[in-house]
Amino acid sequence: MEKKEFEKEHQNNFEEEKKELSGKGRVIEESILIGSEALKKAPEVYGVETGIEGLDELFFTVEVKGKKVVKKPLGGIPAYSVFNLTGVSDTGKSLMVEQFTVFQANKGKKVAFITVESPANFVIASLKLRAAALGIDFDKIQDNIILIDAASNSVLRENLPDLLSTLAYVIKNYNVKFTVIDSVTGLYENKEMMARAVVRRLFNFMKKWYQTALFISQKRSGHEELTAEAAGGYAVSHIVDGSMVLAKELIDSAYKAKTYGKEVGEIVRLFRIDGCRMSGHDTKTRFLEITETGLVKIGEPISKK
Repeated sequence: MEKKEFEKEHQNNFEEEKKELSGKGRVIEESILIGSEALKKAPEVYGVETGIEGLDELFFTVEVKGKKVVKKPLGGIPAYSVFNLTGVSDTGKSLMVEQFTVFQANKGKKVAFITVESPANFVIASLKLRAAALGIDFDKIQDNIILIDAASNSVLRENLPDLLSTLAYVIKNYNVKFTVIDSVTGLYENKEMMARAVVRRLFNFMKKWYQTALFISQKRSGHEELTAEAAGGYAVSHIVDGSMVLAKELIDSAYKAKTYGKEVGEIVRLFRIDGCRMSGHDTKTRFLEITETGLVKIGEPISKK
């Protein structure tokens, strides 16, 4: 096709599409913001301490000093971020969010904890153990944790609008700043084709209410250990602000023993931040330790071994 003919056909297609769209759509003017207007509504980026040893220093921002761009430690996960923690079972996901919950409650902050897998009375018992391991008197902080028991209430698990209305009520009445969901996978169990829609609504809700949120999502056993993929595909990690990937590996060869600096027969747990759109972050795969008292610690990069 000659250039002039191509341009003419392209213009005709454009005019036809414009005509077709003009009859079906409408301009939503309130959705249009110039940069300066949007910036006025942007929240300040600062670090929220997690109470998890070795994690907070892995996030940073950048600033210009003279002609140089330098990293500035954030001191925690970005405020108002929504993070996905993904991994197979027994990698430390629930321990991490419980540790975070108890730490924030001890600072006098209110935390909404949505229990989807285990009933609230069992979760609160686990939180009490996490407090003991941190040397915190649980009796003094327990009412800073507001549990929403979706595990025992099928209506909350099956009907997302009811769950979000209940959470909005809790946020408003208890002045909640942090939300934990363990796990989002349980909200689209047996209907994984809906995963993207479920996670998108949860994410938008957290942004609307200015929550700093941690979602747990489960991996299928067939997924690669150190990818951010979860049950429901990559929908979860693509929508949220960032993902933390937890994994465990059996040292069953001399090669792995050399790679990880461990003995054959041992199990190593690994951790990696897989993206964060709200700040800079460490990209190394690191060792993760679960202590005898059930606390999670993020260790050195495996590359140092």
